[in-house]
Amino acid sequence: MNRILPVALVQHRDRGSREANLAHIAEQVAGAADAGARLVLLQELHNGPYFCQQEDPALCDLAEPIPGPSTEFLGQLAAEHHLVIVGSLFERRAAGLYHNTAVVLDADGALAGRYRKMHIPDDPGFYEKFYFTPGDLGFRPVDTTVGRLGVLVCWDQWYPEAARLMALAGAELLLYPTAIGWDRNDDGAERQRQLAAWQTIQRAHAVANGMPVLSCNRVGFEPSALASDPGIDFWGHSFVCGPQGELLAEAGTEETLLLSEIDLDRSEQVRRIWPFLRDRRIDAYEGLLERYLGE
Repeated sequence: MNRILPVALVQHRDRGSREANLAHIAEQVAGAADAGARLVLLQELHNGPYFCQQEDPALCDLAEPIPGPSTEFLGQLAAEHHLVIVGSLFERRAAGLYHNTAVVLDADGALAGRYRKMHIPDDPGFYEKFYFTPGDLGFRPVDTTVGRLGVLVCWDQWYPEAARLMALAGAELLLYPTAIGWDRNDDGAERQRQLAAWQTIQRAHAVANGMPVLSCNRVGFEPSALASDPGIDFWGHSFVCGPQGELLAEAGTEETLLLSEIDLDRSEQVRRIWPFLRDRRIDAYEGLLERYLGE
C-alpha cells in the first residue's frame, strides 16, 4: 500500500502583529486538519514582518528562545489537530547571538527538532547577516510521525549541496519555509526570470535527489523603513512537487491554504530508474570542498 501523506502550506501576508499572525495561522491549521492534512508547512518568519529590510539593533527584541512562546503555541496546535507543523522563528540563543531557525512540532505537540539556517544572505532589502548567525546544527533531518523531514530555510534553497546532504542523511522530503519577492524597480521580464529560477532550482533538487519538495513563501507587499528602498513584493507561488520535479500543487500571489498529497513510496520507484545516488563518484568530488578551483 502506498504511503499517501496529505500536506498543507499556509501562504499569507503579514497582519501587523504577532498575535494577529498566529491567530490566522491557527485558523489555517484548523482548516488544514479539516481537509485531512497530516503535515503543515508555514512560511519563513511567519510571526511578523520580514524585518531584515533594514539594520536596526532594536529589532533583535523580536527574537525568542526555543523552546519558547511560539513553539508552545505551535505545539498546542499540532497536538490539538494531531498533525506535524514546521514553523520558522527568530531564535534568541544568547545575548547578541541569534539564528533564523525552523522548528518541527510533532503530532503530539512535542518539539521534534530544529534546523538553523546555514546560508545567510546579505543583499539590498535582505540584510540577514546583521541579525542571524549561520547555523551550526548541520544538515540533519528531523524524525516525525509522518516521516523524516529535511528542513531547510529560504536562501538554502539555492544550494544543491544542502539538499544533497539532507538526502544522504535519509530525508524523505525537503521543506523550505521562504521569504522571497521582487524589488519594485524590477520590470515584468526580470520578475518572471527570478520566479522561474526560484521554482526551477527547487524542482531540480527534487529530481536530483528523487524526493518531494515543499516550498512555502510569503505573499503581499511589505514596505521598507528606508526611504531609499522601495520595499518587497513577496511573490507567493508556494508549491509542492514530486520526486521527478512534477508540480502537484501551486499557489498564486494571493493568500492561500495550499493542499496536496504526496506518495512517499514513489521516491523508491523513481530512484530505481534514475539511480543518481548509486552513480555518484564520491571518489572524485574533493574539489567541492574548495571555494574556487580557478586562479
